[in-house]
Amino acid sequence: MTNEQRSSVPLSMTIVLLTGVAAAMWAAWLGWDQHRDVHPDGSTTGPYEAWQVIGLGLGLLIPVCWAAFRGHGTAAVLGTSGGLALAAAYDWSDDASGLFVIGVGMVALGSAAAAGLAVALTSTLHKAVAGAGRPGR
Repeated sequence: MTNEQRSSVPLSMTIVLLTGVAAAMWAAWLGWDQHRDVHPDGSTTGPYEAWQVIGLGLGLLIPVCWAAFRGHGTAAVLGTSGGLALAAAYDWSDDASGLFVIGVGMVALGSAAAAGLAVALTSTLHKAVAGAGRPGR
């Protein structure tokens, strides 16, 4: 079965859908936490806690793997990294130093790499399972 036969959703719609999902998940997991934590020694951390970022990453695995399974691996990578980059740019644009652009670039590259890895693993697993069901293999 080819990718075109598996997918009834056009590639462009998948990109738009995943961009929206990624941006919405950013808002749900990270968008509400805007303050930095000040420790007794005066150092600051944040604004995000590790569990928020882990939750965002794990939550995005579902739509990324769905798109990869449907044959839209490219859309999964582009939509997810694009949505997260847009959300980060919106969320961080009030930074006075102007360095938020570097952070947005790192979010885009990191999420593209992570989504690409998830797509590769999902596609490999899907092919292995589909191939195991055929006689003569």
